[in-house]
Formats: sequence, C-alpha cells, structure tokens
Amino acid sequence: MNSKQRKILTRIIISALLLIILHFIPVEGILKFTLYMIIYLIVGYDILIKAFNGIKNKQAFDESLLMTIATIGAIILAIYSGSYDYIEAIAVMLFYQIGEFFQSYAVDKSRKSIAELMDIAPEYANIEDENGNLIKVDPDDVEIGKTIIVKAGEKIPIDGVVIEGNSSLDTKALTGESLPIDIGVNSKVFSGSINLQGLIKVKTKKEFGESTATKVLELIEEASSRKSKSENFISKFARVYTPIVVYLALALAIIPPIFSIIIGNNPLWSQWIYRSLTFLIISCPCALVISIPLSFFAGIGGASKEGILIKGSNFMEVLSKTDQVVFDKTGTLTQGSFDVSCVHPEYKSETELLHIASHVERYSNHPIADSLRKAYPDENDGCEVKDITEIPGCGIKALVNGNLVYVGNTKMMDKFNIKWKECEKVGTTVHIAINGVYEGHIVISDSLKENSKASIKSLKKNKISKTIMLTGDSKEVAQDVARKLNLDEYYAELLPQDKVSKLEEILNNNKNENKKIAFVGDGINDAPVLTRSDIGIAMGAMGSDAAIEAADVILMDDDPFKISTAISLSKKCLRIVKENIYFSIGVKVLVLILGVFGFASMWAAIFADVGVTIIAILNAIRCMYMKHENPKDYI
Repeated sequence: MNSKQRKILTRIIISALLLIILHFIPVEGILKFTLYMIIYLIVGYDILIKAFNGIKNKQAFDESLLMTIATIGAIILAIYSGSYDYIEAIAVMLFYQIGEFFQSYAVDKSRKSIAELMDIAPEYANIEDENGNLIKVDPDDVEIGKTIIVKAGEKIPIDGVVIEGNSSLDTKALTGESLPIDIGVNSKVFSGSINLQGLIKVKTKKEFGESTATKVLELIEEASSRKSKSENFISKFARVYTPIVVYLALALAIIPPIFSIIIGNNPLWSQWIYRSLTFLIISCPCALVISIPLSFFAGIGGASKEGILIKGSNFMEVLSKTDQVVFDKTGTLTQGSFDVSCVHPEYKSETELLHIASHVERYSNHPIADSLRKAYPDENDGCEVKDITEIPGCGIKALVNGNLVYVGNTKMMDKFNIKWKECEKVGTTVHIAINGVYEGHIVISDSLKENSKASIKSLKKNKISKTIMLTGDSKEVAQDVARKLNLDEYYAELLPQDKVSKLEEILNNNKNENKKIAFVGDGINDAPVLTRSDIGIAMGAMGSDAAIEAADVILMDDDPFKISTAISLSKKCLRIVKENIYFSIGVKVLVLILGVFGFASMWAAIFADVGVTIIAILNAIRCMYMKHENPKDYI
C-alpha cells in the first residue's frame, strides 16, 4: 500500500468513525450542519477539487462531477425538506471513496506484478580496468565486444557469449521457466537472466539498448498504449454517456413536476429531485471505466510472468478470437536442430561426400548447413572453396578445388538437369552433384519438440477448428510430422514467398471477423508471414530482434505448449471483460428503473455503484492469477 492509499484509507476510517459518533450525539441547527460538513470535506475534498478543476478546464463531465452534484444536491434537499439528515449525502461520498480505494489498490497490485518483471533491468555492469580491478559502470557505456564479469547472484546486463566459467542461469523473469539453465564457454546468455553460481566472463554481442531485457521492457511499456476495441469503445462511451446522464437527471428532476402542475397535481419537487440524484449516482460508469482496462492490464501482466509478451490489449482481443493456427514446422513444432541420419554416396566414400557438402555450406546460416558442418567440423583441411552462389529455395553451388559442386534439394538438381535418386528414409534429403554428375545424397532429420503433441491436443480442446503446417521440407517429411501430431492440414515444399501466398489463400477462405488466423514461427525467416497473419506469434524470441519486431505475441522460450496457454489466457481475459460489462450494466439498469419509480433509495444507489465496482475490480484481477493447463495432462 502506497502513501496515497494510506491517506485515503485513513480519511475513510476517520470519516466513518465520526459519522457513527455524530449519529448518536444530539446536536441541532447550525452546529449539526457544521459538524457534518467537516466530515463531508474530510472524506470528499479531493473529489470536489477534481470536479471544480474539470469545470474550469472545460472537461467537466466525469464521475467526480456526478458525485459532487449528487452529494451537494442531497445536502441542499435535506435543508429544503427540513429533515436536516445529511448522513445519506456523506455516505454516498464515503462509499464512493471506498470504491476509489479498491480501484487504486487493484491497479497498484497489477503494476507491482509488472514491476517485478521489470526488475530484470540491470543497474550496472562489471568490467576490469587497466590494473585488473573490478569496477561498476553504466551498462549503456559498455561497447560491443567488451568483456564483462558477472558474479553469482548478479543479473547479466547485456546479451553476449560466455568466454570463461561455468554456471546456471535463472531465466524465469524472461521465459517463465523455473528450471535453471546450465551454461559454459560459448553459451549465449541474455540480459535479465540471473547468474546463480560462480563467476563468468561474457563477451558482449549487443549494446545495452538493443539487449533482450531492454527490448522486453520497451514492449511492456508500449503495450499499455495499444488499446483494444473494448477499451476504445468504453473511453468514447464514457465521454458521451456522462453528459447525457447529467441532462437526463436534470430532465427527471424538472419534467415530471412540471407535468404534474399542468394537470393540476402536487409537483412533489423534493421527491423528483431526490430520484434524479439517485439516478446520477447509479449512472456513474466507474465499474466499466475501471474494470475493462484493468482486466487487460492484469491479463498482459499474467502472461508476462509466463514468458508470453503480448504487445497490447488490441492483440489480446484478436488472439482471443483465434479459430485456426498455422505453424511453420522447423523450430516451431520440431527442434530445428538437424542431425545427419544417413549418407548414401554413389561413387565416393561417406566421409568424402560429407566433406564436400559441408565445405559448400560453410557460409550458410541455414539449420541444415549447421548439421552438415557439425557432421564434418574440420574446416581447415586445406580445401579451397570459392564462387559460392546461393540459389533461393534450391541450394548452393560453389567451386571446390576447381570442381563445380551443387548441393541442394530436388529443385536444384532439376534446375541443372541432373538426374537424382529417391530415398526411402524420412527426413530432409540433400543431393550432391559434381561437374554435372550425381554423387549421392545425405539425409538430415529433425525431431519433434517435447510438448508439440500436447500443444496440438490443447489447442483442439480450446476449440481451435483447424491446425495447419507450412514447410519447405519434402511431402514425405511433412506427412510424417502431420501424422504424428494429428494436424488437420499440411503444405510442403514451399519457398519463403510461397508461405506468404499460402497464408493469403487461407486468410481469403476465412473472412469471418470473429474467427482469426494465427501464424506461429520462430521469427528467423518468418517475418513476412508473421506480419501478414491476423496475429503473429514468434517462438523462442529471446535474443531475436527480428522476431520481436515482426510478431504481435512473443514467446520467450521454445515451448510450443505456450501457444495454447497464450490463446487460453486471452480467451479467459475477454470472458472476464464481458462478465464485467454484462454484470455492471445489468445491475445498474435494474436499480436505475427502481430508482426512477421511487423503489430504490440513494443508499441502494451507492451500494449498487460501489458494490458493482468492487466486484468488477476483483473479477478483473483474476486475469493475473488464472491457472494454466499442464502439458503433462495431455501425455
């Protein structure tokens, strides 16, 4: 509880005690009025000031004005009617402040949860001076390529690579994963992670402003500015609604008495003014104005704790309407770490074929190239490679020791009129030809991620109507993965531009505003598809600037089950928003009708307003603490 909240709570308690005491003390006349007005000012002076400033700044129509008119009107009515009962007016202000206190406390609690995540921001970096002494510097001052020292218990300030030491890292604040990650020399490390054990030395690969922790914090800060349709509607609604309510209350106070005078009846001014003041109190839109943004804020905060970064409540709203999920295969449903499973040479030995293929792929950043280099790691064997040309969607050709070598898929072989052989093994087949002669093929295989099956099962349980996979791999590989995961559709042998076209086709076949299509990729080569889909989800985005920029939802680790978690959380959050809307409007309309016909007093009105607000706030906070499914439940 902050100091502002403590002050409000103190004023509420003092006012409530004084009101109870004064109720039992027999005072009359000007003294009674003065004592009650002191209590009124203690509990409500800030509301009166806010209403006055609103009028002065020509922004008068808000809940402060409604409460000010209602309470001052009730005081005047008590004097006019001769009852001199000021308790009702003060109670209205008192209970309104109780509602404000709950709102402030709930928002503060949500912000603290976000602040815990934002604690990933490191305050300093350790470097060695020319004498070998350890000094603390501002992370902003550390250049790329500089060596920083991270001691046990300290946060890693900047993304980099370990050059000395072994340890384990706590990455929970970034990924939501509670298990520590073991690291050693050549391991990539990301800012915001906590070093749990010994001292490590890290060579920085980015500037502080481009590091993971900074990017994550920027996303969280920007998320609040991206409003959902529901939030935008409520904001516009409140601006129009409040002045209408004031004019309707004025009409309720004037028109029925005038009509009574015209037909020769008693106008009952006090009765109709009282009803109009009750109408004002009931009409206060606090529950909606507070609970809807709070629901989204809490939902985004709850997702962040799970390592799911949603860039704004607008994206959460779209995510909740997801009807179909389209996956890229490699690195999303599969590990993306290929291994050579078999080598089938025509004339050369297996080692010779691997040697040639790995040298041609030496400068490629494709995962298949990594697997070939891993299978034949000796880059310095004197082999001369030059004139390397990458042919998109096909492969690579190069001169190796003066021989023209082609390494790629069947499209590559067909392009250069080279006859190739089929392979019965399931996997990605890399064909090799030298000087136009087919020399054999290497089969590269990938394995499914641990939670891929559980993710697909969970998505279907969450009413996702269709799961689709896009891949550049062969039909045999795609069919094998689709069968194992029970996917509804798959499309194979797609070039990067083909994936965009295929997604366009899927989108054109599904133009229902309430049924959105999500695309999930690893963010490395998927930026065009991520940006084209209704909602783009990037997996394993920790350290990937491209993924963070292109996607709308970012999963900081490689767990595919978090796709289902993100969709489920968004749906639950939107359900809570709708619950608050229907509940708030329903109760208010009921009490409003009762108030107009004189069956609801000002007490009932304030209880309806404050009670509904508190219930809506407590319901909104549930978005931060919702239970999530466990992938083990789907094994």
